[in-house]
Amino acid sequence: MSAPMFKLSQSQKQTLKISPAQIQLLNFLQLNTLELEQHLKNELEENPLLEEAPEDPNRDAENAPADDSDRTQEFMDWDEFGHDDTPDYRTRLQTNPDDEYVFAPTLTEANTWRQDLKEQFLMLPLGERQHFIAIFVIDSLTDEGYLQYTAEGIADDVSFSSGLFVEETEVQEILDLLKRFEPVGLGACNLQECLLRQLEHRPADDTTAHATRLIDQHLDDLATRNYDKIKRASNLSTDQLKAAIALIGTLNKQPIVDGSNETLPVKDNIVPDYVLRWEGNSVEVELNTRHLPALRVNNAYAEAVGHSRAANTYVSSKLNAANWLIEAILQREQTMLKSMRTIVKLQEAYLKTGDERQLKPMILRDVAERIQMDISTVSRVTSGKYAQTPFGTIHLKDLFTEGIMSDEGEEVSNRKIQLALEELIQKEDKMQPLNDFQLADMLAAQGFRVARRTVAKYRDQLGIPSAQMRAVL
Repeated sequence: MSAPMFKLSQSQKQTLKISPAQIQLLNFLQLNTLELEQHLKNELEENPLLEEAPEDPNRDAENAPADDSDRTQEFMDWDEFGHDDTPDYRTRLQTNPDDEYVFAPTLTEANTWRQDLKEQFLMLPLGERQHFIAIFVIDSLTDEGYLQYTAEGIADDVSFSSGLFVEETEVQEILDLLKRFEPVGLGACNLQECLLRQLEHRPADDTTAHATRLIDQHLDDLATRNYDKIKRASNLSTDQLKAAIALIGTLNKQPIVDGSNETLPVKDNIVPDYVLRWEGNSVEVELNTRHLPALRVNNAYAEAVGHSRAANTYVSSKLNAANWLIEAILQREQTMLKSMRTIVKLQEAYLKTGDERQLKPMILRDVAERIQMDISTVSRVTSGKYAQTPFGTIHLKDLFTEGIMSDEGEEVSNRKIQLALEELIQKEDKMQPLNDFQLADMLAAQGFRVARRTVAKYRDQLGIPSAQMRAVL
């Protein structure tokens, strides 16, 4: 019986694999200045072969005069200088007024409105089961503070997600408590309920009663500004109707304002990653590395402990990690500078003037092609990064905008169109606001031919309500 024959074949294929070191480097590029500073501090604590380099590495202690060393030893008695406090008298004359001193703002930790609500519920004498339901209800609120689910729906969601059977009455009790919290209108299901609940906290007079009736019975007519129909149906005089509409205009259209931006950092406390300096007509780009420690390898420690085989293995791994970190920092700085200098060339007109109308259409691909790197790399070195300019600190994300072709054949940024749209709305007749069709025609007259739905999208991005809502508010 002959042995089985195995058929061997040779093939060639091309694959792309990313090493763990490359993945680590890509994640390293995404760190901003504060995150990198914390990361380096952690590495200094965990890796004994890493040490912080002195501020002046050329300084040699051996070059100091011998008499200085002897003189220093005279004061090495702790009893003499250990309790040498600052004297009570002034050591220099202060002639500048106090208002000339500029103090940096204190970094504070601010809670979001959801966290505040949860803490308020925890202060109430409720059981653990009720606290759990309350947290679920708060997380179910929209960024505007509305609740789009019924008590029955929330009870079903809690039961299915946690395996804990919850009755509808239990959820309703929490909803009743939520309605007592500030701001007024939290947990409302729609605009009508939100406005009515705000009017309940106003003084009970004729104007409040008229406004309540208009919202309860004629909200759609208010939105369409059908005032003649409202007057006929409500039997209100012109003065009474104007007073009621003026009162409605003072109400908030949503319980929470800027709820979607609750996690954005305070601009005064932002640490810029780039610093742009003007030298004549050129813009110099620097990295903000003032608070980043300079690193070097502690070779003396490596030689002292690297005797046994086990110690050699440990020292070798830590030595490789230290060398990689130092090399990664250099590569990160080179990549960030190369990317930012390209961005400066593309947006030079805006960065010199600070006028948003000078923004040019720019996407990540434009930068990646010029520096011959991948788009994901450019995304990482610009995501969450800020630049300090003479006209303020800017978010690099705001520099990337799409564009359209104007009638003059020039490609303009959509930010420029948004500014033109905002200017038109500011100059409109407040009694007869412009609708999206009219705004599209007026933008076309300026050379920006955009569709009505594009106008509506830009208006939503600017946080401007529709013409009907602007007439009511």
